[in-house]
Amino acid sequence: MRHFGHIAPEVRQHLFHQEPCEFTADSPSRLLSAALGATLYSPATRPRLADDIVKQTGRGVVSMVLCLEDSIGDEDVAEGEENLVRQFTDLAERGVDLPLLFIRVRHPEQIPDLVRRLGPAVRLLSGFVLPKFTEERGIPFLEAISAAEAASGHRLFAMPVLESPELLYRETRVETLEGISRAVDKYRERVLAVRLGVTDFCSSYGLRRAPDMTAWDVQIIASVIADVVNMLGRADGTGFTVTGPVWEYFRVQERMFKPQLRRSPFLEGQAEELREALIEHAMDGLLREITLDQANGLLGKTCIHPSHVLPVHALSVVSHEEFSDAQDILRPERGGGGVLRSQYTNKMNEVKPHRAWAERTLLRAEVFGVANEDIGFVELLAAGIPG
Repeated sequence: MRHFGHIAPEVRQHLFHQEPCEFTADSPSRLLSAALGATLYSPATRPRLADDIVKQTGRGVVSMVLCLEDSIGDEDVAEGEENLVRQFTDLAERGVDLPLLFIRVRHPEQIPDLVRRLGPAVRLLSGFVLPKFTEERGIPFLEAISAAEAASGHRLFAMPVLESPELLYRETRVETLEGISRAVDKYRERVLAVRLGVTDFCSSYGLRRAPDMTAWDVQIIASVIADVVNMLGRADGTGFTVTGPVWEYFRVQERMFKPQLRRSPFLEGQAEELREALIEHAMDGLLREITLDQANGLLGKTCIHPSHVLPVHALSVVSHEEFSDAQDILRPERGGGGVLRSQYTNKMNEVKPHRAWAERTLLRAEVFGVANEDIGFVELLAAGIPG
């Protein structure tokens, strides 16, 4: 699989200075964690789930979560488990290209049970998403994944979801984060990424952000995300990929504030109709939130609607300017440090302070590609929309 692999090779050649790399479920975890991109959630009870997965693969999705937790009712869990076994078996028989597939469970006991019931089809499973993760609740999940991997002989990753009230409340936040840090560090090779459950955070205070607002505009939510990145997203080798929160909207009937998308980039790309469509479907708020996610150290995003996938991926592509700066900073002869003017002559690159940024940028460039010098996110969005 590869990002933007669903568009024609000649179009990719026009868009990219460096095309996104190909990867598989067996690729190194460091690459996979950066490549998750827009992780699309789907209820595990969908009757044509196998068809849905194949369809979304053809639209550029590279990671999906099949949910047995909040997206289905308590009374539907057994049916969801049975459906997953049927659908995985169906997919295994088809032998088609698939995204990275994860199952979101409710209890640790579900993990070995599902792995056993999946049988040979477990080879299609990349791992499990672990809800309401704290040290106390999370360790049994991680132990269950380790045991299931040993029993099946198949590599399985974990993606903890940080969404518990203890993490949000000021008086317990630091202690809870320290415990989470101990748990994920103990199972570092198992943890692919850390995910944020912002909807659950909001529920603790009876909040719900409007389509005109991003998670970063809700201060109590922004503060906990910042603390998660502070402790778990460091660039010193101790950190993990932390993914962005879900965007809940996909169509807006009425808005209070002006649209947040500048008109000029779309006029330059002769894509005014695309701009209007993005505004109509609340995508201007999503695009702003993705940009703020990245500025604050997050990579990738939880998505609940297929229309959110392409904007996440388009804004994850490394610009030619970023790529140029990162390459300059990491040149071997720059190992001693120093300051240099960027090739775009619009900024100074400090070699030592910007090294970690440059390393992360080149990893993102490997999985999402580098845009050609005259290509922006408007062209990437337009090219990726199914005809």
